[in-house]
Amino acid sequence: MATPAQWIEGARLRTLPMALAPVLAGSAAAQALHSFGPVRALLALLVALLLQIGVNYANDYSDGVKGTDDHRVGPLRLTGSGAARPGQVKAAALVCFGLAAVAGAALVVLSRQWWFIPVGLSAVLAAWGYTGGRVPYGYLGLGDVFVFVYFGLVAVLGTTLTQAGTLNLEAWIGALSTGLIACALLMANNIRDLPTDREVGKRTLAVRLGDPMARVVFAAEIAVALLLVLFLVPYNPWMLIVLLLVPMALPPIATVLRVQDRRQLIPVLKQCGVLNVGWAVLFALAVLLRQWL
Repeated sequence: MATPAQWIEGARLRTLPMALAPVLAGSAAAQALHSFGPVRALLALLVALLLQIGVNYANDYSDGVKGTDDHRVGPLRLTGSGAARPGQVKAAALVCFGLAAVAGAALVVLSRQWWFIPVGLSAVLAAWGYTGGRVPYGYLGLGDVFVFVYFGLVAVLGTTLTQAGTLNLEAWIGALSTGLIACALLMANNIRDLPTDREVGKRTLAVRLGDPMARVVFAAEIAVALLLVLFLVPYNPWMLIVLLLVPMALPPIATVLRVQDRRQLIPVLKQCGVLNVGWAVLFALAVLLRQWL
């Protein structure tokens, strides 16, 4: 297997925010229904985190063996750089998916939400099929759909359902907002890699849209994600505190809209991750303030 240092490099700083934000938002929605369950929340976080790490390894392996990462602008990839053998990276991905399945099974048993079993299996298959297999849908411009569905809708709504057994408007807004910010992170990543992706035939959504429009879509995804909380303000005025994130959102938007040196887009990935967690934290705080005050 890869060394611990290589595993850490493969996980990236954006992994935890992508997993933590939707689970925190979904748990906040469950708390709004007075049904927060810490054990189930922890299990949901383990599932999301292990799936995200597994996706990173699976993408690293598949892109590496296809030669997509031979001239990469962004951070080091294990397979493409030769830091680890392809078989090691593939094994790491499969181990993460297996552990995610175990945590998911425990969550299903505790919550008795049996419908989550096929959803969980579809998440693993979708994670592998993103860049793996004969027809990887990430190469067809559908990767953003995967991210929005599984790291937005499924992660948030599933977290709420496994704790509360039902959904509320908070859960839907949380799913849409965190999903859009996750899509913005992916869009920034794909804008950075746009020239090399185009050369190797990887037609991400950024490639399909073209450079200028992809940058506009990134800004729109961040803006809509922040403004969606306005639908909750009539029921909970404290939701306005989420808009305190607007100053934090402006730098990554300005960077994506203006810079031409694609290496300068690398920090935007971390900024989007921090923004996603910040959104979820303030969202949860707004729920608690409404109940406490």
